[in-house]
Order: sequence, then C-alpha cells, then structure tokens
Amino acid sequence: MAGSQRLKRMADSVQRELSELIRQELKDPRLGGLVTISAVKVSADMGYAEVYVTVMGRELGDEQSEAANKETLDVLNKASGFLRHELSRRIKTRITPRLRFHYDKTNAYGNYMFGLIEKAVQDLPEQSSEDKS
Repeated sequence: MAGSQRLKRMADSVQRELSELIRQELKDPRLGGLVTISAVKVSADMGYAEVYVTVMGRELGDEQSEAANKETLDVLNKASGFLRHELSRRIKTRITPRLRFHYDKTNAYGNYMFGLIEKAVQDLPEQSSEDKS
C-alpha cells in the first residue's frame, strides 16, 4: 500500500514539473498549441514514466491534426533525455524515470461524442407540450 502511494506522489511530481518544463524550456515551434499533460503513470520500479499528453485546439479524426499530434509526440520523445535531466535536477530522487510520451485521445474523443449528441438532439423533431402528456 505504501508503495502505491509513493508511485502516485512520484507521478504527481513528474506531471507538475514536466508541465512547467515543457511550457518554459521547450521552444520548438513544431510543438504548436498548448501541450497539456493529462496523466503520468510510473512503473513499479520507477524506471519508466508513461506520460499522456493532449494538445489543445486539435480535433479527433482530422488528418492534419493527426499528423501534427504525431509530430508533437516525436518532438517530446526526442527531447525526453533533456526533460529527464532537467527533471532530475528538480525532483530529488535516486532514480529519475525514463520518459515515454503518448497522445491521450480521451479529451478529443469526449468533444467528438459531445458534438454527436448535440447534433442528434438538434435533429430530433420538436414535441409540443400537448404531445408530452
């Protein structure tokens, strides 16, 4: 039980510090948009951290957005060594996990589903108050 709390604290620290590092230190123009870290999962041995990111302003299914998201992941994965080094300076632990970035489609998928629901509701025929009784 104590180990899971430790992993959660480590994941929270990594998420907080990485968010700041990406915002302040990475100046690559290919990042484009606001990169947000939605979740971090640290392995039990703290050797790896799976970092899930979203990029605000990109819709699900758009081919151009998919290519831009892939490019963002490439930039982040190539900068993972630098980010890990900077992370080790900010978080004082014996082991700093290796970073692996993944695109988190949850937010974009939620927006997509919300749009479908709104469209379905608009397409419903309007019922008068007499029809409801």
